[in-house]
Amino acid sequence: MGDHSSPLGTFSKVMNKMKPYLAMVSLQFGYSGMYIISMVSFKHGMSHYVLSVYRHVVALVLIAPFALVLERKIRPKMTLPVFLRLLALGFLEPVLDQNLYNMGMKATSATFGAAMVNVLPAITFVMALIFRLEKVNVRKFQSLAKVIGTGITVTGAMVMTLYKGPILEFLRVNGHHHNSHDESTISTPSEQHWVTGTIMLIASCGGWAGFFILQSFTLKMYPAELSLTAWICLLGILEGGVVTLAMERKMSVWVIGWDSRLLAAVYSGVVCSGMAYYVQGMVNRERGPVFVTSFSPLCMIITAALGAIVLAEQVHLGSVVGAILIVMGLYTVVWGKSKDPVGSTSPLLVDEKSGAHDQLPITAAKVTATTTNGTTEMSKIPTSQIP
Repeated sequence: MGDHSSPLGTFSKVMNKMKPYLAMVSLQFGYSGMYIISMVSFKHGMSHYVLSVYRHVVALVLIAPFALVLERKIRPKMTLPVFLRLLALGFLEPVLDQNLYNMGMKATSATFGAAMVNVLPAITFVMALIFRLEKVNVRKFQSLAKVIGTGITVTGAMVMTLYKGPILEFLRVNGHHHNSHDESTISTPSEQHWVTGTIMLIASCGGWAGFFILQSFTLKMYPAELSLTAWICLLGILEGGVVTLAMERKMSVWVIGWDSRLLAAVYSGVVCSGMAYYVQGMVNRERGPVFVTSFSPLCMIITAALGAIVLAEQVHLGSVVGAILIVMGLYTVVWGKSKDPVGSTSPLLVDEKSGAHDQLPITAAKVTATTTNGTTEMSKIPTSQIP
């Protein structure tokens, strides 16, 4: 019996450890697809304000039934502090981040916008330090690894986007298609208000990082991921609708047909709002916001690879060099995070008598809630619900 169960037990432990990594890498493929589809919809005249609202309508329709059924017994009561946090979450990512990013990308260029997104891990790491969700101990190598890895990741992303270098002929498929694609996706020089656009892009990343930080705190008070996702989508629809009505005076912008605009709304709603919010919330609670955002630069690598294979785009030396740096930085950050104990407390909740290690308060609160009924559920809650 023991000989047969031991390999299965080992495989189960390995898969439980791999789930957060696989989930975040899968999301980057989803975001890459959204980037391509959204750009096509914008060319067909879709407003980015309307796209943000519609994608959350689709996400709400997808998530709400599961939240009502699966979490009907564990859903906490709604309180005013939780509702105010949900209002902030519904504004930070569905409204602030998405619309500022699209406006900043139009004011600068698509390439510059893609580069600026990769400062997200650095901003999140700094904000996590401020809110004491992360702690840097210069005497511990894993803490230094997270700092150094963040810097390497951002550097690689900037090199990949801002330095082109010579074209790698062995990866070249069709240069003419690439040129036409660049001309259609990058803004014209008359529209490139670089200073304003850069501020918008940085503010967009700040809103996204703030969303992850606030989400990790909110999950402590409202530990129902599906219901939390449904609330964020609902409030994002309401708040985004108000913003859209204020910014888009023509009611015709709300009309979409059976084309790329509908595909963009459905795809981004299912993959990048509904599934992404839920998966990110689960991984956020288990591994923290820095771990979640440290995978975002992979989206650029995947997009470049899909562009070369599917869209026959040219691949430059700078893209390859930047990709190598990004992988090195990500490996360094993830290695540092993997050395953090998963079931320990944060600096805000350190138990000096027991000598517990530092970790997110969400995990600590969940462990406290479960240990009153037993210790067998401590490892099941963070891992079993990740798709």
